[in-house]
Amino acid sequence: MAVPADMELSHLVDLVTRNLKATPLYTDMRQAATAQAQKENFHLGDLKQSLLSALQESGWERKLRNAVYREMLICAQRELSIAPPEDQKEPLTYMRKAQAAWEKRILKSLNSMCTELSVPLARRRPPQEQKELLSRWSELGTEEPDLSHFRPVYAPKDFLEVLVNLRNPNSNWSEQASHCNLWGLVQLPLRTKTRKQLQADFSELSISEPQAGVDDSPEIPADVFASERTKLGRRVLEAEHSPLAQQYAKKGCPTGLRGAIWAQILGVKVDSVDQLYYQQLKSYVIHHDLLIDSLIYKDVKLTAANDDYYFVFEDLLHQILLIFSRDTTVLRCFAHTSATPAKSYIRGKLGLEEFQVTYPPSGVIPFHGFTMYCASLCFVYDEPARLYFVFREMYTRYFSHLHHMSSHPQGIVSLCALFESLLQTHEPELFYHLKGVGAPPLKIAFKWLMRAFAGFLGSDQLLLLWDRVLGFDSLEILSVLAFAIFSFRRTNLLEVSSYAAAEAVLSDLTTLKLVPLLQLALFS
Repeated sequence: MAVPADMELSHLVDLVTRNLKATPLYTDMRQAATAQAQKENFHLGDLKQSLLSALQESGWERKLRNAVYREMLICAQRELSIAPPEDQKEPLTYMRKAQAAWEKRILKSLNSMCTELSVPLARRRPPQEQKELLSRWSELGTEEPDLSHFRPVYAPKDFLEVLVNLRNPNSNWSEQASHCNLWGLVQLPLRTKTRKQLQADFSELSISEPQAGVDDSPEIPADVFASERTKLGRRVLEAEHSPLAQQYAKKGCPTGLRGAIWAQILGVKVDSVDQLYYQQLKSYVIHHDLLIDSLIYKDVKLTAANDDYYFVFEDLLHQILLIFSRDTTVLRCFAHTSATPAKSYIRGKLGLEEFQVTYPPSGVIPFHGFTMYCASLCFVYDEPARLYFVFREMYTRYFSHLHHMSSHPQGIVSLCALFESLLQTHEPELFYHLKGVGAPPLKIAFKWLMRAFAGFLGSDQLLLLWDRVLGFDSLEILSVLAFAIFSFRRTNLLEVSSYAAAEAVLSDLTTLKLVPLLQLALFS
């Protein structure tokens, strides 16, 4: 049954208000209002209006508007309803069950590793070890611990195997056939957008619109456009208005302004309280060693440390990801997804619910390649605390959708279905050919989607892509880009006769230019 519009609105207002009351902004505004009311020239005759005027003049109204806007964006990604909590997290029962089974598999793998290696999930570091870790905090990448027996808990290919076996038990084949991509790996009745709908959603990417990241615009010389774009970006930053920053990012950000624009969109403004919190998380890393730490070390070594673009950030990545694993604030992203953080028990208290704890504290068990979500941000931010808080916001708002099963339009399952739908509809010959030679397109593209193309595109092009993710507040652009790449390499792909050959054609994406590809896919 549809929820009445007025009920949806009241529910939305209540949700936004409740969320804002849990933020430091609420406390700061109360303190500011109290300070205003205590001033000698304050008029008590009209208390409410006087307070509103004072807060508006002192800049608090703008801060509140930005905070409300960010909450509205987050709420827009959720289904507002009066359904039971489990249905609000994920309305499809079979999807919830599949995610729960996947989580059990991950936890079993983690526990097996503990047993095989005789390593506890967590332990307190001895004082001497704490001192040593603190002394080499800025040089963690120089460590060479023996991690040969540790293995990633899972990789993208493992997750894909689970996704392709998902089926809706309430639909028979004839019903599914009318909704699903018959040639695709994702056989679920999920609604996906048509190219016409995507053209409307991403209209600012039109060929007629000048874009950052395009060097050969016939209308405006590149240097003139870059200069004007930078001037406009500075005015946007001066306005301190998140919607303006988001609109600006739709056409790409200049390198020198990107960090500030992204931070404004995400609401990241690192103050003394945030710095203290960052140091507190660091102390948790110093005091306790988690099994997850070894998985993080190994993933950094296998991915960023072996990459020509990212190896210089190895020390910084160790710091940020270790701190991320201790941050319980990340748990907020589990409130509106089918995923549930893993639980463990304090040693000797197995089975006692009051001694049950989330493991790791962030609830996120890294997969092979997880490091790359953060590695790309190192090009934008060099101050560790600011890098950390931007990464945390990017993860909770976007990246968390890419490794959890859900029916959400921004979830990895829907993104896969959208990619297959676009390719099957607009490149049927190519799709059928690849399927016939044992190279299903999604099998190649899945790792791109799951990692938001981090580590696959050239670093400058990846950041231009993430500009658009933030600008349009949508991960669907990942599916559009994956479709565009296959379409662009169509001639070579039609000549392959095996999966290995198809993968070789698409093995190097670092020479591709993002904006022309997206325009080709959407508007050609």
